Amino acid sequence: MQTRLGELYEYLLDMLAMTHAPIRILTGLFLAGLTAAAIAGCGNDVPTGAVAKVGDSTISQDEFDKWLTTAASSQTQPGGTATVPDPPDFEKCVAAKQKVPVPKGQAKPTESALKKQCKTEYDTLKREVMQFLIQAEWVQQEAEKQDIKVSDAEIKRSFEDQKKASFPTDKAYAEFLKTSGMSEEDILFRVKLNELQTKLTQKITKSATKISDEDVKEYYEKNKKRFAQPERRDLRIVLTKDEAKANEAKAAIEGGQDFKDVAKQYSIDEASKAQGGKLPAVAKGQQEKSLDEAVFSAKKGTLEGPVKTQFGWYVFEVSKITPASQQSQQEAAETIKNLLRSQRQQKALDDFIKDFRENYRADTSCADDYEVAECSNGPEETDTGAASGGTPQGQGQGQQQQAPTPTPQPQSQP
Repeated sequence: MQTRLGELYEYLLDMLAMTHAPIRILTGLFLAGLTAAAIAGCGNDVPTGAVAKVGDSTISQDEFDKWLTTAASSQTQPGGTATVPDPPDFEKCVAAKQKVPVPKGQAKPTESALKKQCKTEYDTLKREVMQFLIQAEWVQQEAEKQDIKVSDAEIKRSFEDQKKASFPTDKAYAEFLKTSGMSEEDILFRVKLNELQTKLTQKITKSATKISDEDVKEYYEKNKKRFAQPERRDLRIVLTKDEAKANEAKAAIEGGQDFKDVAKQYSIDEASKAQGGKLPAVAKGQQEKSLDEAVFSAKKGTLEGPVKTQFGWYVFEVSKITPASQQSQQEAAETIKNLLRSQRQQKALDDFIKDFRENYRADTSCADDYEVAECSNGPEETDTGAASGGTPQGQGQGQQQQAPTPTPQPQSQP
């Protein structure tokens, strides 16, 4: 079960994630672990002492090492000691893994196997930290280009709100800082990025929020069926295994027994039986064909059946009929506006994201051994993670989406 500490930890690790339905142009990632980094090469136009160059800005080796160490700490189990994979020999990493108890009955892994495991961990962490730092630089540069600013007061207020909601005491917060591997400066940096991308999103999608009456009318006329409700019928049913039992149940009802009692005695359908035989709001086409036809040709209040189906024999009565209805354009207007707004915001972001990533990637160079998909000299991408057009999965109508930003994966805590 998540503690308050764990809840804020998840929040902070997910601070830069896009809210609602994210436009994931930037692959979801974060710092999972860390190590003393190898010295960056001076290949390409990346200066000595740096791991990447984005336009005229550089990402230093020291900055990379710092976040790598933070990542390792954030991944470490409570009470454990963070160990950063240390290339090229991974001596410290291997030594730490050799101290981990081996489950009874399992062979102790060889030094070679542990070294291979450490290298895999390091390569993964290196890639994720590079992606995070590069993406963070992209967001800051784009914000500056579009004259988007976030004040220290805004950053502090946003953080303090979350801190107050998540930590009962200053002591609990201090413990979080101690175990998370992050300083308050690190956290505030990530809050800043989140605030920048929120404002960037708002600017990108501002024009997409304007929906005219003509837009609403056009959508309604093309999609009238979406705003129609079919006729629905409330039923009371008894389902039995054979026709003889169905006839017994029907006779009992006709003899004056309460439908609820008969359902309890005879029905094998546990769901409706628990509701006294009630099966509400049945629309045409929802039931097996033979039952569907019988239900929608029956008169209200008339006991019908037995009707044979693959599940057994039904005796039923239509207790209520709700006629089909058509929502008017005026009634549907707000829903349509929210839907169109969401779709247009999505498209505006999709269009922006495509150029954003291509342009910044072309202007990003990475040092030898630090190349990732975000680098112009990095590996070719097979999937940018961009969301498809239309309303995103899981997004409610009218919700504000978010512009691209580094997207850390939350680390679960006990």
